[in-house]
Amino acid sequence: MNKAISTFIDAALPLAVELETELTKRPAIAPVSGGEGELDKAIFLEAWLRTQGISVLERHDAPDSQAKGGKRPNLVATLPGEVDTRRLWILSHLDVVHPGERTLWNSDPWTVVQKDGRLIGRGVEDNQQGLTSSVIAALALVKQRIRPPHTVKLLFVADEETGSHYGIQWLLKNRTLFKPEDMVLIPDGGDPQGATLEIAEKNLLWIRFITTGRQAHAAQPAQGVNAHLAAADLALSLHTGLSQRFALRDPLFEPDYSTFQPTKQEANGPDINVIPGKDEFYMDMRILPQYSLKVVLEEIDRIKTLIEDKYQVSILYTPVQTMESKPTPPDAPLVGLLSQAVKDIYQEDTRLIGVGGGTVGAHLRNAGIPAVVWSRMDNTAHQPNEYAVIEYILGDAKVMAWLMTAAF
Repeated sequence: MNKAISTFIDAALPLAVELETELTKRPAIAPVSGGEGELDKAIFLEAWLRTQGISVLERHDAPDSQAKGGKRPNLVATLPGEVDTRRLWILSHLDVVHPGERTLWNSDPWTVVQKDGRLIGRGVEDNQQGLTSSVIAALALVKQRIRPPHTVKLLFVADEETGSHYGIQWLLKNRTLFKPEDMVLIPDGGDPQGATLEIAEKNLLWIRFITTGRQAHAAQPAQGVNAHLAAADLALSLHTGLSQRFALRDPLFEPDYSTFQPTKQEANGPDINVIPGKDEFYMDMRILPQYSLKVVLEEIDRIKTLIEDKYQVSILYTPVQTMESKPTPPDAPLVGLLSQAVKDIYQEDTRLIGVGGGTVGAHLRNAGIPAVVWSRMDNTAHQPNEYAVIEYILGDAKVMAWLMTAAF
């Protein structure tokens, strides 16, 4: 790596702390989670980048009447390269989750605390660690007046935590930002060694099931049709039956099999002595990409019909969230380049993995854009006292700067 770039990053701790601190001061919680969205955070970041010398900036605001200003901002910062045929994108997200129960925090979640080599606060790891690393890497080039061999673009998206409808999904549908030859690094998942490169996701299927029977007194069950009993059998039958029907294993993933888990249960009445006439529950299904959602839904229909006939109930189900994801090819250029960068910076051999699903990478892969999710992190996202390790922020910045200056 260029010595001037490395030296700049080594001395960039004050910049990293400043950026993390200012971003954390501006909660970017989605309206559906009780927040105002990302506008304040995006306005600050855009202005801060300009003062630091990154001047090629553009906003792509998705309309959302529930958000502050009626918009969900997506910000692109560009470092023009010698050529623009294949661009390197580094994609991070602006939004964060709610801090949850405040008594579980040792400090104010919106005020960054620096302690024991860590920065503590809501969002400092998810996803401000990757965001800050990408900015520090870009500034290392800008401050040394180094023009990258290929164009580099930093993309800061909205709405990752609640479905990406106003973020990457909106951008892919309403803007032409990406070229098929582009490479996208998503620093939003990893391990403490920085050894895992995520190139695939399981197919995602969340379903709500509503079972309708007939309410009755619990002392006279024959006068009713117990919707809760039928729904309990349905949940168990789906869990067992789908697990047996779709039983392939793939060592790329952890766990290496498809999962079919009953999760959320809605209240079906306030009284213990009443046979419920209605029951509502949800399932979270993470399915190996070898199986299409179509064949899974066909098996769900078969099992549902058996339960309806057995208990004389009616069952309606609605997919709440679905996502089928194509993998990034293991021989994609970014996979090899990133592996070499991690080896050079961290002296770590990498391995390819798949995850349970739910990152922005799936949307990009389905659009034909090879994406790799990688970072060095302790995975404290969404937890009380979330933290980012300072060593990781600066080390990952060096990996990103390595990629920015690589010829590919």
